Amino acid sequence: MFGFKKLDQMSIEQVINELRTYIETEDLKGYDPYDALNSPILSTLSFKNKYLRIAYIQILKKLPINIRPLLGIKKGYNPKGLGLILWGYTKLYKVEKKPEYLEKIGSLLDLLEQLKSKNCTGNGWGYNFDWQSRAFFVPKFTPTVVNSSFIGHALIDTYLLTGSERALQMALPIADFILTDLKRLEENGGLCFSYTPIDNYFVHNANLMGASLLIRLHRFSKNDEHKDIALKALSYSMIHQREDGSWFYAEKESAHWIDSFHTGFNLQALKYFLEEGHGEDHRQAFEAGTRFYAVNFFLADGTPKYYHDRTFPIDIHVPAQALVFFSSLGETPRELTAKILQWTSKNMLDKKGYFYFQKHKSFRNKIPYMRWSQAWMFHALTEYLLNNQEKH
Repeated sequence: MFGFKKLDQMSIEQVINELRTYIETEDLKGYDPYDALNSPILSTLSFKNKYLRIAYIQILKKLPINIRPLLGIKKGYNPKGLGLILWGYTKLYKVEKKPEYLEKIGSLLDLLEQLKSKNCTGNGWGYNFDWQSRAFFVPKFTPTVVNSSFIGHALIDTYLLTGSERALQMALPIADFILTDLKRLEENGGLCFSYTPIDNYFVHNANLMGASLLIRLHRFSKNDEHKDIALKALSYSMIHQREDGSWFYAEKESAHWIDSFHTGFNLQALKYFLEEGHGEDHRQAFEAGTRFYAVNFFLADGTPKYYHDRTFPIDIHVPAQALVFFSSLGETPRELTAKILQWTSKNMLDKKGYFYFQKHKSFRNKIPYMRWSQAWMFHALTEYLLNNQEKH
């Protein structure tokens, strides 16, 4: 077993296999940083009060000791986590066509089919817990544009890399959910999708992820509405890109922060447009955003910063999305991705094969969250493996 070792002491394949073994041993189920309201105790004691719900969620998220079993919270399947794990197996199959990977892909498609949100147009997925933000309350399994888009991208790549028609047929109806159920903010000829069908919160990464899925689906649907609406949504967020290449999380004054992984999501979405032959007029903006991302969110040794102007807490999402994005760009960022990999393996990898949640100045939160940490690193490491294999 390994732990706190540099990646040159093991291969990327070893790390992936250890992580895969951990995920499979847990039967793909796990806890989540935001699952506090799955506790019958805390749910009752919240009295449906917004601020009590937020307090319980934040306390459990920040505690480095996992008290969820004491609160009656059970491990469960998280649809977004399953989508990320599906994505990982799809890429492993592309690298090495093992029948066992196809078997896992089939099982994951079954689970995603079972966990689709009810009463939504087309296909959509939510979280397996109630959650409360400062802006709105969302009951469990309410479909979100973020979850549905990540799962949709995974399904498209499953079709492209394995030939699974079933995956494509599950992906296509997500467009109906995005176009029919989500609310829209229209501004200067562009539009921004709401996070869910029940809120009026407009966030750049959610908007761009939904738009990027529509533009990829257009290749298969040939439905011009998919393309036209996608380009309008892209226009909204590109208008709000800042001169230095960054984006605020959202345009509401209370959301004027700039963080690493949401920046990465925005750029990943824009990259999908460019790969599909659309949004070429935004290529310079993409390059500016990529420079901002690379320069402002990593220290010289590869330490990934959460915010552009401060480092802690270092969240596993930060290196994960950075590895996904930069490893797909080619030769230029290879030194950066190597440093990020080394730092992450040394600081966030447990000897049991799973990845920690966060690193703070004086301690690590080592709780092995399935969706937030393991699924994301499985997606990230397999993306890195696939892209580096294809370059050699």
